[in-house]
Parts: sequence; C-alpha cells; structure tokens
Amino acid sequence: LGVSVFVTLVGTLLALFVTICMAYALSRPVLGGKFMLMAIILTLFFSPGLIPMFLMIKELGLLNSIWSLILPGVFAGFNFIVMRSFFMGIPSELTEAARIDGASDFRILRTIVLPLSKAVIAVIGLFYAVGFWNSFFNAMLYINDQSLWPIQMILRSYVIQGTSLTADQLGVQQSPPPQSIKMAVVVVALAPIVLVYPFLQKYFSKGVITGAIKG
Repeated sequence: LGVSVFVTLVGTLLALFVTICMAYALSRPVLGGKFMLMAIILTLFFSPGLIPMFLMIKELGLLNSIWSLILPGVFAGFNFIVMRSFFMGIPSELTEAARIDGASDFRILRTIVLPLSKAVIAVIGLFYAVGFWNSFFNAMLYINDQSLWPIQMILRSYVIQGTSLTADQLGVQQSPPPQSIKMAVVVVALAPIVLVYPFLQKYFSKGVITGAIKG
C-alpha cells in the first residue's frame, strides 16, 4: 500500500508540473518551433513506445526501482492537449496587461494562469492519480522485487493467477481466509479514489459550466 501511495502522490505532482509547464509554453504565440514540437507530441498517439521505453529504463539503471513506476507516466498526450487548450482559452488581455507591468512568464503563470485553471488542473490531476493508482503493467515490465509491487499488482497476482498472499506480505501473523483477502484488497484498491472524487466533483461541474458558457 505504501508503494502505491508514494507512486500516486509523487507521480501525480510530477506529472502535473511537467504537463502545466509544457502546456503553458506551447500555448504562447511567441514560442518558436512550437508547431514542430506539437507534431512530435502528436506522434505519441500513433507510435508504439513500449520497447523504446523499456530500453530507456534499462539503460538508466531504473529496473527494480520505484522510479520505473513513476517516470513512464509523467506525461500523457491527451492530458497535455486538454491543458493547452484551456490555457489558450484564457483571454490574452490578462497576460498582456501583466507583461506590460513587467511580469515575467513564470509570474504570469503563477499569479494569473494557475488561479484561473483550478478546474482543469483538478480534473487532469485526478486523471493522473487514477492512472498511477490503477497501473500494474509497469510493475510487470520493470519490477521483479515483490516488495516494490503496487497494490494493483498484488491484487492481480492473487485474483488472476490464483496465487495466495503470504502473512509476511500482509504484515500479519496469520493469513485470513482467501475470500477475505480478496475482498479486503479490492476495497483498499478502490477506497482512495472513491473518497477523493466527491471533493473534486465541483471542479468537474465548474468545467462543464465554463465550457457551456464559452460555447
């Protein structure tokens, strides 16, 4: 459980940082070469990246490392496009007025763009968090040490392959009955996302209303 929590928290924060920075930079009209960069990003939707990603993780020495569960998911092309489109919809008069007052790009992002983008940041953050929390495929590829398995990998191992969890994995003296283990792991795997969603629901509603008004 600790591995899943760490991967989800760190991965979501890092992914939001990367996505926000790239989306803001590529939403500015003054950036040179942005069309080439956008073309490269769009190729991510069509090019298979499984083998290159595995080779890169291997060459970086990140096999059997918790960072191999985080780094492959810190950028998602769809989330980037959604974030960039939202940034482009912010009135340019606001940013231009701040620039005339001597504000730097970083200050404009921090004081103008981000406060106006709470809805999309919350939604994209939830997308990333759900992706990291539910991910088990990266653990299958990069992790052999069972102590670094996320909870979804343990659940998969038990439910799909029919393996039984040991008392040492669960941190208890005796293992509960198999059905109890299955139900407990399922509840633990679902609970965090179910508990977080009600707090972010208002941002989903706000985003829908904003989109309807703009339309």
